[in-house]
Amino acid sequence: MKNIKIAAVVVLALFQFSCKDSKKEVHTKETAEIATDSVQPVLETKNFDTIIDGKKVSLYWIENKGIKAAFTNYGGRLIGLWVAGKNGKQTDVVVGMNSAKGFKTSTEPYFGATIGRVGNRIAKGQFTLEGKHYQVPVNNGKNALHGGIKGFQDVVWDVDKTNENTLVFNYTSPDGEQGFPGNLKVKVTYTLEADQTVKMEYEATTDKTTVVNLTNHAFFNLNGEGSGTILKHELQIYANEFTPVDEGLIPTGQLKPVANTVFDFTSKHTIGERIETKDEQLKFGKGYDHNYVLNGTKQRGMNHAATISGDKSGITLDIYTQEPGLQFYSGNFMQSKNTFKSGAKDDFRTAFALETQHFPDAPNQPKFASIVLKPGQKYHTVSYYQFSVK
Repeated sequence: MKNIKIAAVVVLALFQFSCKDSKKEVHTKETAEIATDSVQPVLETKNFDTIIDGKKVSLYWIENKGIKAAFTNYGGRLIGLWVAGKNGKQTDVVVGMNSAKGFKTSTEPYFGATIGRVGNRIAKGQFTLEGKHYQVPVNNGKNALHGGIKGFQDVVWDVDKTNENTLVFNYTSPDGEQGFPGNLKVKVTYTLEADQTVKMEYEATTDKTTVVNLTNHAFFNLNGEGSGTILKHELQIYANEFTPVDEGLIPTGQLKPVANTVFDFTSKHTIGERIETKDEQLKFGKGYDHNYVLNGTKQRGMNHAATISGDKSGITLDIYTQEPGLQFYSGNFMQSKNTFKSGAKDDFRTAFALETQHFPDAPNQPKFASIVLKPGQKYHTVSYYQFSVK
């Protein structure tokens, strides 16, 4: 009987050890899964479900083969973009916050936002159209930037998710909003295509002659959000000229050749290679914050605007557009005042923007391509942001 009890104790101990070891294996597996998931920072719907200006805000996802994107309709924003890097690892290449409140209170209002009515700057916020003077609220020194104080980045868009890889934002900007004439109906369609491409399609109509220049202001880091500086990213811009600016970053009206200047990216250079050079234009922009005149290099039946590669990830971004210009911004005004979804701060030059566009201050620059839209006309333009691995 004593031997039976001893045997039972031994069996029980072995069983408990086996269960304990099994639990250990399960725990290890769960930990591994959590570690893998942590590569893609969690965006929770509850952090975006809120009301702003009386309209419902939420979080939206779309995806396709090898690419996934997160948006919020507050500002029509792209807030995260996961693409395949080396060894197929998914990397979030668009910086952003993890809540609607984070975007609303950010000291940088344009992270990932759909920009309008008029992207970039208008001198003194003033322009004349059909003999009538218009005033947009100034919000960038003496000038108006990206549509005024309450541009499209600070409105809640209506949403139509047409399928798993397409998201449509709609917004009607009323006559007189931010000083612009006409009721402007805007439709922006973001589509993820199977070749790791983000298609951005912009449409607008008006009932009164107005001005329109729409774009997206995604801030990219191709090494991944929170991975540090973008100064070693290698960039090529298919432009032989740029539009020099004054101290307020308003174009002088000239088209200046990039040859033999720090603005020459016709061949590949790292962003940081010449950014500290003593140059008046770099001084005005505190780095690169300039519009490039695309030279007509064609691919996909449109202008091949730029190619840029992350030095750590090997992820390469090619931009194609129907627009004549590209604004290159090297993150010069990032000040570590905001926290991204990864937990990293928006440190100086840890993200860049490449915005497809018509030229800055176009309403006041007769030599620049017009951005005037009249009743009966349709504003329509498409840009592609295609990702691959170097």
